[in-house]
Amino acid sequence: MNQKRSSGQKDIKPDPARWRVLQVILISLFMSLMAISIINVALPSIQHGLQASQSSIQWVLSGYALMFGVVLVSAGRAGDIMGRGGFFLIGVAIFTLASIGAGLAPDAAWLNVARLFQGLGSGMLSPQGIGMIQQYFQGNERGRAFGYLGTVVGFSVAFGPVFGGLLIYLGGPDLGWRLTFLINVPFGIATLILGWRWFPRPLIQKRGTEILAHNPGGLLRALDPVGAALLGLAVLAVLFPFVQFRGSPATWLLLPAGLLLMFAWVKWEKWYARTGNSPMVDLSIFSISSFTNGALIMTLYFLGMTSVWVLIALYVQLGAGKSALEAGLVGLPSALVSAYAANWAGKRITQYGRQIVIGGIILAMTGLTLSMLVAVLHTYNLATVWWLLLTLTFVGLGQGLVISPNQALTLAEVPIGHAGSSGAIMQTGQRIGSSIGIAIITAAAFFALNLSSSWTVAVVVGLGLIVSVVSITLVISIKDLRSRQRR
Repeated sequence: MNQKRSSGQKDIKPDPARWRVLQVILISLFMSLMAISIINVALPSIQHGLQASQSSIQWVLSGYALMFGVVLVSAGRAGDIMGRGGFFLIGVAIFTLASIGAGLAPDAAWLNVARLFQGLGSGMLSPQGIGMIQQYFQGNERGRAFGYLGTVVGFSVAFGPVFGGLLIYLGGPDLGWRLTFLINVPFGIATLILGWRWFPRPLIQKRGTEILAHNPGGLLRALDPVGAALLGLAVLAVLFPFVQFRGSPATWLLLPAGLLLMFAWVKWEKWYARTGNSPMVDLSIFSISSFTNGALIMTLYFLGMTSVWVLIALYVQLGAGKSALEAGLVGLPSALVSAYAANWAGKRITQYGRQIVIGGIILAMTGLTLSMLVAVLHTYNLATVWWLLLTLTFVGLGQGLVISPNQALTLAEVPIGHAGSSGAIMQTGQRIGSSIGIAIITAAAFFALNLSSSWTVAVVVGLGLIVSVVSITLVISIKDLRSRQRR
């Protein structure tokens, strides 16, 4: 990996608190990520327990996703300026309190408001975690830190549905789904205590004089409120039609409005920088090819791969006649292998760089192709659906070799002062890609199902579309590798 470093960076002495800081980050991210994977198995119990409508239940998912995507970049910028640790702990506190509110919700409206605040808290803490890894780790250690992050992602995805199913079984239909929210509380309290004790004081709060020294225009102008509002509205307008794609056709009018708002945001940021102010996003980071290529790879990868587990869950239950628990178990080996692969890749990313990501994409495409073959063979009773345990393991290996290594490579040459906002841009791309991908790919699968009345055809069409999208990320990754080799 070719990483640009100034002469000053080479001589930076590692902070002795860095591994404790990482532990706090990983605990909080495990909490927030497990909360996402748990909710999928809890939705039927929530709907029954609160006598909620289908629209209200959809907002349990949509509200969180929208709020998370809208606040990401603004929160990342605020952390860059005012202290990442402080904003991180505020985000954890909001998420924890919102989890209590969700667990005690008397009705669907209360629950959806609590989920909005959960999305707000998660959107505040997530970019700070990425920024702090950038800030406290260099070289091989940074790759290892991102590898540990990938391991946590794998474990949270793997154990979330299983743990959620266990809580619902133990707590029953009324208490069980509430426990899936309340389980976040001990994690949140532990994070707050350890963060307050272990975070270096400058990480929690920067002095006002330091803020003004780097931002002569004042704190408010440094936060760029107009830019924050334009980008937040743009992301909201782009995401909303896709997370509510089964709603009114009129919601699609928001999409061109969102694109216009995005154009207005870019123009504003350029003008704001020309007038001597500090924009919320320094658009010059897009001139760093490794950042631009990596962010594009992440967006397209999430556009395709997020839909895999939606399609597999539908196919295993509705196409193969298995239970929800069996559908969850199909993906368990894949998630565990993904956790191991992320840790393995993190220790070697400096040595092999983009080659690891390329290998991961090829493995993921192989797993998807073999999964399509299993679905076809199962139709003719030539294979059992449990063969997916093996084929999806290739997908898990690929995921572990792509996501965390790509994060490390994407942010490697970004200045530390923009670590939070640039990491948030990358995550915003992931959210947009995920929402668009789920809407389009599942719609294509259901269209094929209506035409053929066959879940085999539907899952093959859906997975085939995913392979097509992921193949584009392979082309971009090879292009980025060649660019790095030339440099």
